Amino acid sequence: MLLLCIYTAEAFANVDRPPIDTLVTDANFAPAKMDLRPYIAVSADEKSTLWPPENFQHQNHIFHPGIKNNGQVNDCWLKLVVKNTSSKALSYRFFTGWHDCMYWYRQPAGQPMQQLMATGLMIDDGGVERWHHYAFHLQVAPNETCTFYLHIINKSYNENPMMPVLFSEEAYNIFHDEQLDSFRKEAVIIQVLLGMLLVFFSISIINYVQLPDRSYLYFAAYILGLILFFALRLDSKPFQLSFFHEWPMLKYYWDIPGLLFCFYLMYLLFGNAFLNLKDRYLFMEKGFTWMAAVVGGLIILCMLCIAFDKYHLPTIIYSYVYFLTLAPLLAVFIALARRSRHHPLVRFFLYGSACLYLACLGSFLLQVKPLGLLGALGELAAPTTLLMGGVLLQAMFFLAGLSYRNKLVHLERTRTQELLIKQLNKNKELQRKLNEQLEELVREQTTEILRKKQELEEQRKIQLETEYDKKLTEIELKAIRAQINPHFIFNCLNSIQLFVMQRDYELAQKYLSDFSYLIRKTLDFSRRNFISLSEEITYLNTYLGLEKMRFENRMEYEIVVDPEIIAAELEIPAMLLQPYVENAVKHGMTNPKQPTGLLRIYFNQVAPDMLECVIADNGIGIARSKSLRTLPKHHQSSGMEISQNRAELLNKMYRTDIHIEIIDKSVEDEANSGTIVKIFIPQL
Repeated sequence: MLLLCIYTAEAFANVDRPPIDTLVTDANFAPAKMDLRPYIAVSADEKSTLWPPENFQHQNHIFHPGIKNNGQVNDCWLKLVVKNTSSKALSYRFFTGWHDCMYWYRQPAGQPMQQLMATGLMIDDGGVERWHHYAFHLQVAPNETCTFYLHIINKSYNENPMMPVLFSEEAYNIFHDEQLDSFRKEAVIIQVLLGMLLVFFSISIINYVQLPDRSYLYFAAYILGLILFFALRLDSKPFQLSFFHEWPMLKYYWDIPGLLFCFYLMYLLFGNAFLNLKDRYLFMEKGFTWMAAVVGGLIILCMLCIAFDKYHLPTIIYSYVYFLTLAPLLAVFIALARRSRHHPLVRFFLYGSACLYLACLGSFLLQVKPLGLLGALGELAAPTTLLMGGVLLQAMFFLAGLSYRNKLVHLERTRTQELLIKQLNKNKELQRKLNEQLEELVREQTTEILRKKQELEEQRKIQLETEYDKKLTEIELKAIRAQINPHFIFNCLNSIQLFVMQRDYELAQKYLSDFSYLIRKTLDFSRRNFISLSEEITYLNTYLGLEKMRFENRMEYEIVVDPEIIAAELEIPAMLLQPYVENAVKHGMTNPKQPTGLLRIYFNQVAPDMLECVIADNGIGIARSKSLRTLPKHHQSSGMEISQNRAELLNKMYRTDIHIEIIDKSVEDEANSGTIVKIFIPQL
């Protein structure tokens, strides 16, 4: 054992010895741990298209025992040539550190190169056992020379330690245990932190169920983002059980974006809702909202950079955001601190924010000395113990602030309930007084209602009498119209009888056809109170045509309508004009001085709401007709009398003013004979 320790110490002390192209082993070769830097040739030519490249050189500057900032992707090949001169097979483990992508190749002398293993933090999803994949088996048969290649690609901003070491199986097991003990403490701290964050998350959800408020949702989202962030940190701690080992790239996607989401986006949204900035500090609320929108865009930008293998850009973005927001946040803290006396919730927000940002700043300053400024910037996202303590304190202050806010809400509710009870007591007293006033008012209103009821009863009686009179008038009108129909049919049948007696069957047939049309229209009009003027004109044309045939063309008629009248839209009472036209035909066509009887009917619009109907004939006149009448004394021509009665009933029923004037032209001028009937029909 003493000799082994001396040999190992000599091997590590001989780091600066000249480089050797081939590692030659013999029967006495038995180191437990050996530095391979003198035997490793390196090729870092990114322009080379050969696989593997040919320009290998000894470059010891590429190796480093700690985290190193590259500023770009490090794509390099390591070449190790081993010659085994002993009679036993050589079996060791080759270890260079934990890197993003690693590909292990073996090429025996005179044979093609073959890939033995592919592993790395970005591609290995082998669970806990994946940490054993980073120590590659180096096996060389007796009296054989073999070349080994290791292709390393580090895409992230900072590169983990890269030191090529050759371990024996026993020494590697010891190294494994040392690494396990080294990372176990930090992993235990992370697991404890995850447990506490889960408790905070559960409390926030329970409080939200009891008191729905957006600040609880933002706090729960903030805690959930932290849980995911720290749970993914276990995936980068060797020999630890990770919850997300099946997705090795997830820890990169939620590295910088997770910090921006938790420490900026959710922080700003939580502060906005928790402090109720919209009602208290409107300008600050707009600043928080605008900044949250910018951070949301940066989160998407960082994820896109990672998707396109630009892993150093998210770290640079986070570094700029971190330093550029220090001064504005400090100004916000000072502005809030001045108003903390009037707003006690500000204190909880300020204390929690100060704990986190002081922890971040302290963690950054502690890493500047060993890593340098650029390296420390790359490790801003590293969850150091100081940073985890700051996160825990911030979450505790925020949760305490939410609890205090619940207390304030409860006190406000209690105060409100007390005020409501006092107000209810006042309302009861006021209600008693109002009841007394209402009782008095009810008595007065009851008297008034009884009086109104009596008046309504009287009005109801008057209304019933009016309706009764209206219905009676309608019944009388129907009875009068029923008198018109038989009178008209009797006159028409006399005409048909005359044609039959004269044996003019063809004319009688035509007369019967037109007469049937008139009968249908007469029956139709008898059921209607009003018809259009166009229907009345058609009806009169048909009737006068029949009368003209009966008088054997010794009669002429003319119907003239004012051009301004729209006959299809204007309405007049049904069967009102027919009796006057019938009298003009029957008694006005017997003038011996006139060989041809002439009947003219005019429709004039004498006013916007008044229609004038003029029926003029050149007969013997009213006086002459009465003196020559040869009918029995008991006979009475009731057509015009019925029409006059209808006009009076219509005036009474519809409160209108249908006016009828009958003029005997012979009274004014004996040389001129005939009758003029003027009927004025107002438009309803």
